[in-house]
Amino acid sequence: MEFHPKLFWKILAIALRIYAIVCLVLFLIQSRFIFFPTSTIYKTPADLGIRAEEVWIPIKNWLGKSERIHAWYAQGSNPTLGTVLYFHGNGGTLGGMDQMDRIHQLGFSVLVISYRGYAKSEGGFPSEAQVYADAEAAWNYLTQTRKISPRQITIYGYSIGGAVAIDLAAKHPEARALITQSTFTSIKDMAGRNPYFRIFPLEIILTQRFNSIEKVRSLKMPAFFIHGDADEIVPSTMSQELYNATPTPKQLLFIPGAKHNDAEFTIEHLERIRKFVDVIR
Repeated sequence: MEFHPKLFWKILAIALRIYAIVCLVLFLIQSRFIFFPTSTIYKTPADLGIRAEEVWIPIKNWLGKSERIHAWYAQGSNPTLGTVLYFHGNGGTLGGMDQMDRIHQLGFSVLVISYRGYAKSEGGFPSEAQVYADAEAAWNYLTQTRKISPRQITIYGYSIGGAVAIDLAAKHPEARALITQSTFTSIKDMAGRNPYFRIFPLEIILTQRFNSIEKVRSLKMPAFFIHGDADEIVPSTMSQELYNATPTPKQLLFIPGAKHNDAEFTIEHLERIRKFVDVIR
């Protein structure tokens, strides 16, 4: 086949132009690949027999406009365990009532929030900066409005909520403990697992980083990492990496056979969570 230099360079120029456009699109709307907000509320505390107070936490957006975060607060039966501040995944609402039920049954008080843009919370489409701000607002609600000592607050996050929890824990070393479930090391590491994303300059175009692997290195409180060993979305090795990088007293629990969305806790697993927090006084 005869080589045509002009045609070659023309095709290459078109390909590079398309590549640049895709990079720009990924740069501008990458949060759409990360967050999947829904207004659907599948369960409430009342559906599970939990006596909880509906809470609206005020916050200002980047324009200075007031918005509200929707949350539920349930008082626990064991004051020595303190309060769990829980953050849900990228497709959940209110952290999943089943998870709130499990934690509450252990004796903890629990505050679960919906990030802005999810469920009944106000605000536009979420971003990394916005969910971090939501977490800070929830922390301030517990410590300032409810006057709960930081030493009585355990920060707990599932999946992307684990990255939110790690960020908040790094900013508040006075917290009692950190627990993450099925979370990842960073968005860059997650994107790098996809062969389609690996062809793009991730270091340059990523604006939503969730760089948990760097943040755990500065943790000042005990940490507990939980992961299903059959997780098909976030490999359990990422929790192992987070565990290895954490300098404080730490524990790592792999749940045999559990996938990303069905990491069911047995009584033994729940008891591990309770004991982990209970020994921290």
